[in-house]
Amino acid sequence: MASSRLERVEESATIKAANLANKLRQEGNDVISFSLGEPDFDTPKHICDAAADAMYSGHTHYAPSAGIPELREAIAEKLRVENSLDVTSSGILVTPGAKQAIFEIMMSVLDDGDEALLFDPAWVSYDPGIKFAGANTVWVPTDPQDGFKPSNMEEYVTEKTKLIVVNSPGNPTGAVYDRAVLKNIADIAIDNDILVLSDEIYEKIIYDKEHISIGSFNGMHDRTITVNGFSKAYAMTGWRLGYVSSTPDIFKGLVKIQSHSVSSATSFVQHGGVAALKGPQEPVTEMVAKFKSRRDALVDGLNSIGIKCQKPGGAFYAFADVGAYGTGDEIAEKLLMEAHVAVTSGSAFGESGKDFVRISYANSLERIEEGLARIESALS
Repeated sequence: MASSRLERVEESATIKAANLANKLRQEGNDVISFSLGEPDFDTPKHICDAAADAMYSGHTHYAPSAGIPELREAIAEKLRVENSLDVTSSGILVTPGAKQAIFEIMMSVLDDGDEALLFDPAWVSYDPGIKFAGANTVWVPTDPQDGFKPSNMEEYVTEKTKLIVVNSPGNPTGAVYDRAVLKNIADIAIDNDILVLSDEIYEKIIYDKEHISIGSFNGMHDRTITVNGFSKAYAMTGWRLGYVSSTPDIFKGLVKIQSHSVSSATSFVQHGGVAALKGPQEPVTEMVAKFKSRRDALVDGLNSIGIKCQKPGGAFYAFADVGAYGTGDEIAEKLLMEAHVAVTSGSAFGESGKDFVRISYANSLERIEEGLARIESALS
């Protein structure tokens, strides 16, 4: 009875791993979860207060489908000042999460038979979004020894290529693309008249590197669709608040999909988003500093027990090579069942991840150290 399009799509591997970990936990096991991409910090108080004040002030009704004007303008100002993007509030769509924004983009710009380029490995929901739209994913290899940068990308471009997906800092590798890499992508997009979806959800979780928005490059304004949100930087995962900046023709399609599906982001949540952008940023700085210390502890610990892992430049994931012990699928199952440590198999993110596991260090230093001890014991 299910539609044929559903058969093209796998279930979310990260959600599946989290569900298995929760099942073991409900059975009374002490499970250390390194599987989900969710900051373990509370949302800053001034953001919660702003949303609560909005709720008690009567902002509990339908909001404009594109978002409340105050938030759209705050986002546009942020993109102009921090990302050097030439945008106005009229080109901003507020969505219930960045994932919804990405889904709407796929459905808006891709047709049956189109091709979209993904850099292998890539976040688990890009490929399903492409398939839902009836298009085909073309996987571009990356080099693990060179920061997971795409290699020989131009060889994968055809007359059917409609979209290139860029995610920097990236999930699952934490890779941060420098200006040279982004310039190469931009040149290929311009030369071949291709759109770019730039997912910048991890832009503020970055270590000793510079975040660059590809939409700020010459010639990229009219062909870049920039996605971002509040979940990662402001520890607002459960709030479901994201946004997309696009040109007027693409914006019209996105609003059409949103108005006929989810209608809008939650009204009082959007007031929390205004407070996040306009309020103090110290909580973000403090969170990133803690993530950095956790990254160092995890990556150094993995390498010390014989698991090869480079230090990621951003996000909060380590993409660890477990090929010396088995495939990523085998090791993920072994660690969960024998050590009660939940990680995500690298194969969920693309063919190149088959010998890797993704380990989220959105966890305390104490739990990271305990997790490392369990991993070493299980693999020794």
